[in-house]
Amino acid sequence: MGAKEFEYYIFIDFSENFIGYSIIEYNKFLQIIPKITRFRHYKDADNKKIYIKNIRNTIQREDLLSYFFKIKIKSMSNNIELYSDVLDFLKKHENCIIFISVDNRQYSAFQRLVNIVDGEKVIVKQESELKVGSPEYQVSLVLDNLLNIERLKEN
Repeated sequence: MGAKEFEYYIFIDFSENFIGYSIIEYNKFLQIIPKITRFRHYKDADNKKIYIKNIRNTIQREDLLSYFFKIKIKSMSNNIELYSDVLDFLKKHENCIIFISVDNRQYSAFQRLVNIVDGEKVIVKQESELKVGSPEYQVSLVLDNLLNIERLKEN
């Protein structure tokens, strides 16, 4: 992690027809990292069925969702609602230093929205800019895996 300590971390990601975001406070961010060291991108798993089953069990056993300030997953058609939620959060926390990671395909549109609201204390990065194995990367995998769990429920 860099020298700058963020007060909140926001991750926005999507998987096929689902989009979601997660918001986590700095203290919880530090606490969750040791519990998710084995997380990886679903697409990188050798046996996807076993991997997703293990991740689902880990999420429940470690009560990982309780670490997050807020998590929301919706169908892709509701992406405006999710962006609106995140922008409202930024407005209410305008004095906070916030890190946001956005899926590469959503990055440019989201970056323009953030610049309208703020730009000063909000750092927006593309998901591909996260260094593999970094704390930010690991925490982003929680949402990535939750999206895949949700997507697979439909099949």
